[in-house]
Amino acid sequence: MRIGLVGAGWVTQYHLPAWKKLGDVEVVAICGPDEAARNARADEFGIVGRYESLADMLQSERLDALDIASPRKFHAEQVMLGGERGLPMLCQKPLGVDLAEAEEVVTAVSGRARLMVHENWRFRPYYRQLRAWLDEGLIGEVFEARLDFHSSGMIADGKGERPALVRQPFFRREQRLLVMEVLIHHLDSLRFLLGELALTSARLRRSNDEIIGEDQALLRLERLADGMPLNVSGNLAVHGAPPAPSDQLWLWGSKGTIHLDGTVLRLLGSSPREMRFDGPESYQAAYDGAVAHFVDCLRTGRAFETSAADNLETLRLVEASYAASQFKPAGTL
Repeated sequence: MRIGLVGAGWVTQYHLPAWKKLGDVEVVAICGPDEAARNARADEFGIVGRYESLADMLQSERLDALDIASPRKFHAEQVMLGGERGLPMLCQKPLGVDLAEAEEVVTAVSGRARLMVHENWRFRPYYRQLRAWLDEGLIGEVFEARLDFHSSGMIADGKGERPALVRQPFFRREQRLLVMEVLIHHLDSLRFLLGELALTSARLRRSNDEIIGEDQALLRLERLADGMPLNVSGNLAVHGAPPAPSDQLWLWGSKGTIHLDGTVLRLLGSSPREMRFDGPESYQAAYDGAVAHFVDCLRTGRAFETSAADNLETLRLVEASYAASQFKPAGTL
């Protein structure tokens, strides 16, 4: 299976090792506008084909599938190009800059090419294990849930630098920041664990003038099946929190409690359990799992777990959050 990689940025350092772990699959070409970046990735991973644009790569290479790992503002155009060739595609989330663009992409590609969204958070080993515990009924009926994602990364340190912006400088320019770029992962994972959700209210805020989008969010949701309440709190400017955030998830049930504390998963109740996961290994494993799932579904004809249609449901929650909060990025009316 010959894969073409679209993009040579930060995230591709996790995509490429995932492809390397699969047998009889090879990334044979890479494209991206930054020559130094694409050559660096190609040299590191032994990729022969190197192109400035996706159009050039499609014209010159015989490919079996595309892995689109470019910035989200390019996703719609690139998925359309791949769709015109009928190529199966694995595209980083989200499919568009907003729900409307993503819906247009899904409509245009439907019936022409298989499309999976690379929403890898739910493939993290501790979330897969948590889902297994829920499927076993170990905590009974879940009657309430809460997820916190807190850090101090947007608080200036002694040098006047904000760690979150040092790690990911593009955060400065994003009009839709915390919910669209980060909490979208959590909303998808919560849908995977608990079922379909509806937003009931949202409050978004911006903590500093070095960003234009939101870095604080409080979302209140409920499960469609039974109205179970769920609160999601994301905040990158929490004093006392670590600069690098981790997931804190509580599921309270009729027979027990599940608490995910970063990479420690605990079952509390009459039959307590605890499982610890390696952080860096789990991070890479999420990419490994998503890529392996994509290839397996292409070979077997099975449906993608994170299909384009499924991912639109996550995007609808994201879009509803911005609409309900009426948040305006800095510099907009």
